[in-house]
Amino acid sequence: MMGARVTDAVEYKQRKEESRGAVAIVRDRRPDRLRWRSAVSKLTQGAGRMRGRTRMRIEEPVREIVLDLGDAILRREVVIDARRHNVDLDRGEVLPFHSMGDLRRFAFLVGADMGVIENYVTLPEDFMAPVDTAACVLVGRAMANHHRRRAQRIWLELPDPEGPEALRQHHRFMADRATQDAELARRWAALAQRLVTPE
Repeated sequence: MMGARVTDAVEYKQRKEESRGAVAIVRDRRPDRLRWRSAVSKLTQGAGRMRGRTRMRIEEPVREIVLDLGDAILRREVVIDARRHNVDLDRGEVLPFHSMGDLRRFAFLVGADMGVIENYVTLPEDFMAPVDTAACVLVGRAMANHHRRRAQRIWLELPDPEGPEALRQHHRFMADRATQDAELARRWAALAQRLVTPE
């Protein structure tokens, strides 16, 4: 499997239920932000479906690999990817610590709706209690992508302003909605970025 892409090699080992072999492949390959990151995501996705010692035999070695990465951005993104699969590779070493009070303050400053986050993440009542930073970042990014895609879809449906077709009233409503979605996308992206930015 030495000549195979890291993603293919990991997939092959997972199909054969050789999880340790998959971990070894990831450990031996040069980390990068594309294929290597995708391969680690496949590993954590598999680990997220496991329980007990079987899960620990994958999760702990992967965690060690990630913590040893010299690329801080890659380390951060791998941790966030893993959280998408309910695998927690960060125990306070990678992502910044944020309290519930911090999250409320950041959301207020950028104009993001805290109620949306509460729909997807269990948040503490105590203002000083820590929040699940990775989960909150995932929600922020997902909402930013959702509103961005919706704005782009609406804009594509509008007639060309310089074309022969005049803008009608419903076109103006659509343009206003697209602008609102673009602004919401900007706010959610700002919140997600703030959460991964150290104080």
